[in-house]
Amino acid sequence: MRRLWRWYQQSLSSYPVRTQVVSSGILWALGDIGAQAVTHNTVSSHHHAKNPEDKDKEFKIDWKRVGITSSFGFAFVGPVGHYWYEYLDRFVRWRYLPGSFKFVASKVAADGLLFGPLDLGLFFSYVGLASGRSLEQVKEDVKRDIIPALALGGAIWPAVQIANFRFIPVRYQLLYVNLFCLLDSCFLSWIEQQGDADWKQWFPSFQKKIEDQKSNA
Repeated sequence: MRRLWRWYQQSLSSYPVRTQVVSSGILWALGDIGAQAVTHNTVSSHHHAKNPEDKDKEFKIDWKRVGITSSFGFAFVGPVGHYWYEYLDRFVRWRYLPGSFKFVASKVAADGLLFGPLDLGLFFSYVGLASGRSLEQVKEDVKRDIIPALALGGAIWPAVQIANFRFIPVRYQLLYVNLFCLLDSCFLSWIEQQGDADWKQWFPSFQKKIEDQKSNA
C-alpha cells in the first residue's frame, strides 16, 4: 500500500492530468459495477417475494454500460475536474484567506451551484445518448433524474467538500474527491438505472404542490 501511495504521488507530480484521467475512469467503472450490483440485489429481493425461484438468479455485469460510464470519467471528470479544482483554488485564494470561513464557503458554494449541476446534466445526457436513446427521451430522463440526484447528493456533498477544502492540501484534493467519486458514480449510475421508479415521482409532485401554493397565495 505504501508503494502504491508513493507511485501515485510520483505520477501526480509528473503527469497530473493523465493521472487524474486514468484514476477517474477506473473509479467510475468500479462505481457503475457497484450500482449494477445494488440494482440487481434490490430487484432480486423484490422478485423473490413473488417468485422464490428467482432468488439465485446470476448477476451479470453489463460491460457496455461500464464502458459508457467509465468513458465519462475518462473524458470529463478526470480532465475537467483537475482544472476545476486547480483554478477554483487560485480564484478563491486571491479573494479570501486560505482556511477562513469565507474561503471554504465560497468553494463549497461554487462547487455545488456550478460544477455539480453541470456534472449531473452531462452525465445523464451522455449515458442516455451513448445507450442509443432518442434526444427527446434523453431530455425527459434528465428532467426526471436531475432533481432527485441534486436533492440526495446535496445532503452529502457539502459536508464532503467542507472537509476537503478545509483540511486537505490542494495537491491531494483531487485524490480525495476521486475516492468519493467511487461512491458518487455508483450513486448516479444507480439513480439512472432506476428509470421511472415510484420514489422519483415524489420530487416533481412536491415541486408542483409548492407551485400550486404560490399561485393560490
